[in-house]
Amino acid sequence: MEVNKDEAERCIELAEQFIKEKNREKAEKFLHKAERLFPTQKAKDLLVQIQLMAPAPEQDPQPRKRKVTPKTEEPAAPQYTSDQLEAVKRIKNCKDYYEILGVNKDATDSDIKKAYKKLALQFHPDKNKCPGAAEAFKAIGNAVAVLTDPEKRKQYDMFGSDEERLARSHQHRTYTYTRGFESDATAEELFNMFFGGGFGNSNVFVRRNGRIYRQNMNAGESHHNHQREQQQSGFAAFFQLLPILLAILLSMASSLFISDPAYSLQETNKYTVLRKTENLRVPYYVKENFHTEYQGSVRRLEVSIEEEYLSNLRHACYRERNYRESMIWKARNFGDHHMFQQAQNYKMPSCEKLQNLRSHGA
Repeated sequence: MEVNKDEAERCIELAEQFIKEKNREKAEKFLHKAERLFPTQKAKDLLVQIQLMAPAPEQDPQPRKRKVTPKTEEPAAPQYTSDQLEAVKRIKNCKDYYEILGVNKDATDSDIKKAYKKLALQFHPDKNKCPGAAEAFKAIGNAVAVLTDPEKRKQYDMFGSDEERLARSHQHRTYTYTRGFESDATAEELFNMFFGGGFGNSNVFVRRNGRIYRQNMNAGESHHNHQREQQQSGFAAFFQLLPILLAILLSMASSLFISDPAYSLQETNKYTVLRKTENLRVPYYVKENFHTEYQGSVRRLEVSIEEEYLSNLRHACYRERNYRESMIWKARNFGDHHMFQQAQNYKMPSCEKLQNLRSHGA
């Protein structure tokens, strides 16, 4: 399978050369061959690209007769400017979401949204017909969706540091990122959320209760519905707050009667005595007076400790595998052999611990 992959990559390189030479027939031939050997997203994207190319002129056995109307054989002029093409190339060569939007890592939500509005208008497919503009538009939408979500931005910053290091070491640049950092809404939906509708249509996308809804309305209906929703949201907000207020009050009341946990998986000032479970030998910490104060079953307690420990390992292993798979996907998609080797050698300590525990009957 690895031999097929190398041969497929060579076919893709030849196809890219023929695309530059405007030889659609040969480019399509090598791309279909690459797909048969080792299917990749890059080959699929190039096949879509050559569909937009003007067909190569057929060889005429009587060229003298075709010289009468030479202008009919000329390809149509491009519907984009050189500045638009350079802008798309800039987005394609960006290494992370911050560079795509042109902001630093300390940028506020206001700075990020302001940068998005400027770029979204520039790259919207209805305004920019340059090849690759649609992909750049999606990358910009994905960037603003991730960086304006506090939790996603935190995770992206945490995992992005290693990706940027690999990108710098291998000079690998792309505007396609891991599946773990994708937007919940499409690029068009995000655009409509920021601008209140697309170009030439009355579709409006709004987010309510964490979901995206499509509305089709004119300006008057939109204003009327907006006022009505504001009135309804006032009552809805009051009823939505009631469970939260009750939960806060119950939490405050219950905290007066709930004692400290019997153990901790991490050593702290309170939990200083190291113990290990009898079955899996999982380390945990208890207070100095554990033997005299704890009245429950130690065996049942250690079963709970092992379940919590295994659950934490599974979540950590999932994150490690997801990160490794994203690196492999990037390496295969862009033919980066060095990055592929880095991904193969990427250590997954949580997965190794989990595997060792399973081999011992966990």
